[in-house]
Amino acid sequence: MERHVKENPSEGQSPVTDPGHSVKCSPVVIDDVLLNGTTLDIPAAEEFIHQSMAIIIEDAVKKATDVREKVCEWRSPDQLKELLDLELRDGGESDSKILQRCRDAIRYSVKTTHPRFFNQLYAGMEPYSMVASFIAEALKPSLYTYEIAPVFTLIEDAVLRKMMELIGWEEGGDGIFNAGGSMSNMYAMNLARYNHSPDIKEFGLSAAPRLVMFTSQECHYSVSKAAALLGIGTKNVYVVPSDKRGKMILSALENKIKAAKSEGAFPFMVNATAGTTVLGAFDPIEEIADICEKHNLWLHVDACWGGAALMSKKHKHLLKGIHRANSVAWNPHKMLMACLQCCAFLVRDKTSLQLCHSSGASYLFQQDKFYDISYDTGDKSLQCSRKADAFKFWLMWKALGSSQLEERVDRALAMARYLAEEIKKREGFRLLMEPEFSNVCFWYIPPSLKNLPDGPELYEKLHTVAPVIKERMMKTGSMMVGYQPHGDKPNFFRMIVISPQVSKQDMDFVLDEIHRLGKDL
Repeated sequence: MERHVKENPSEGQSPVTDPGHSVKCSPVVIDDVLLNGTTLDIPAAEEFIHQSMAIIIEDAVKKATDVREKVCEWRSPDQLKELLDLELRDGGESDSKILQRCRDAIRYSVKTTHPRFFNQLYAGMEPYSMVASFIAEALKPSLYTYEIAPVFTLIEDAVLRKMMELIGWEEGGDGIFNAGGSMSNMYAMNLARYNHSPDIKEFGLSAAPRLVMFTSQECHYSVSKAAALLGIGTKNVYVVPSDKRGKMILSALENKIKAAKSEGAFPFMVNATAGTTVLGAFDPIEEIADICEKHNLWLHVDACWGGAALMSKKHKHLLKGIHRANSVAWNPHKMLMACLQCCAFLVRDKTSLQLCHSSGASYLFQQDKFYDISYDTGDKSLQCSRKADAFKFWLMWKALGSSQLEERVDRALAMARYLAEEIKKREGFRLLMEPEFSNVCFWYIPPSLKNLPDGPELYEKLHTVAPVIKERMMKTGSMMVGYQPHGDKPNFFRMIVISPQVSKQDMDFVLDEIHRLGKDL
């Protein structure tokens, strides 16, 4: 249907369409396709969205966060394939059937917002961030230029500035939200390399000597992946030993740097971790910064997990010295609970991102635009299309304020401390180490093993306990807790405490349930 447009609109106003009048015209057909009117039934689309939102609220919000409901409804891959009918066909399905597809997708998904989901470094429902996600998906912005995403470009800038303030960069810096902490670590490695050998951008690896970097044995696996992708090579990632608490050993770092130089290699970067994935350990950033200054090395702090401690006056000491870092990775979707994904990469130098990554695509980044093109941030990003992830953090931060975010961090760490103390009291449970953050690592020792002395026989049998209990809890749907080995230590449970939905009763339930599921082993 064609629409009539009122003539001679007032100056400064857009033409207004009058839906009450249509202009009859002959059908326009190109390549057997009729081009008159629209093929989308807007009222029907709106009704479908209303119906689907009702399902989302009931099944993905209310039920998914109800402690009386299951965390997951486990099915094997083959069973799930049959239940979901995954095949894509030529013909479409009715809206009623599609709505049932929505229900099924929710039903058989893991409810990561459930109060008893402790499996990953993220958890819990965040209503303000969730609404921001809905808005961003409805508007479909992409953050490469101000003209296409004016609101979200300014929001990202404001959030990055505040995060830099918390890091302690008094003169500011630069940054960008991106597709994950792994990508943030890759950004850091690329910028550090560019800082050492800027010709590599144009001439490739032939323009650089043999570069080596240093990281602890507890670092995230994305560090070695980034080295492989960037052509640095995994063998040029020198792994520095950690102590029993998971912290980088400073003397070992010094020795590794000296060894690399003696081999004729060129050290260019140290990656320090603030909140390791398994143990929740924090490398001594201040002392590592001293070593980096001494040897003129780029210091990157992977604070994807532990960066939230910067919100807390009580716990920010864990990141002492982070203001001396050249770059920082920080994921608000972890401890602070912004909806996935929400990942910031921040760099102290204000020009590095642009210099290292710009390519000047003329169809996006015209220099003669009518507005301030400093807000066209896309040229410093490795991505072109980029979601409005900062909005999910900003709306939540506006709603809660820094004080409630601080309380969220403090409460999570206090809850972790409560759990650790309960573990020490209970027969059959053994703490791996005192938690530094909200990672609580422990063994469950069934009654059948309690009289075995520490040694190879106990460790061998203990190694099989956690996987069986994990299988049982998944099939029961009562909760989700992760497990893993670590070095020479047999499998142990790793509890991650985050959500303000969680109470001490949930901590007690976890220990009771593990005993119930494993006492016969």
